[in-house]
Amino acid sequence: HLATSLPLPSDSNRLPPKIDLIVFMIDIKNKDSLKKVEESLAYVDLSYFLGQVCFLVTGVGRVNCCSIEMNAIWKLGEEYCSPVLFSELELEAVRVSTAQRLVRMLEVCAGYIPGVSALSFSSLMLNSADV
Repeated sequence: HLATSLPLPSDSNRLPPKIDLIVFMIDIKNKDSLKKVEESLAYVDLSYFLGQVCFLVTGVGRVNCCSIEMNAIWKLGEEYCSPVLFSELELEAVRVSTAQRLVRMLEVCAGYIPGVSALSFSSLMLNSADV
């Protein structure tokens, strides 16, 4: 499912979808995108922050056009114990690489990679960012 904000619209005729991974996209050139993400976080069950949430920051190739301070983004990742990925979606090779990383994360979160849990995978990503 793709959504511009949370909560997801309810459909009383169906059960809610199983969600394996939530990716919050933040456009570094748009302060409103960070604000919308912060507002949406209130609708996410706390159990998802155990390895099933990440923040994808786009527009990082144009640092001179930033409307959001990097400290605010790092703080968000630390507060919610969730990895922060940076990408420039306008470049095809970077877009493909980002998509592959997200698909791999989804495979882990959905349980398709034996011996690796979403929580341990998320911990590995957080540790690599700190090094």
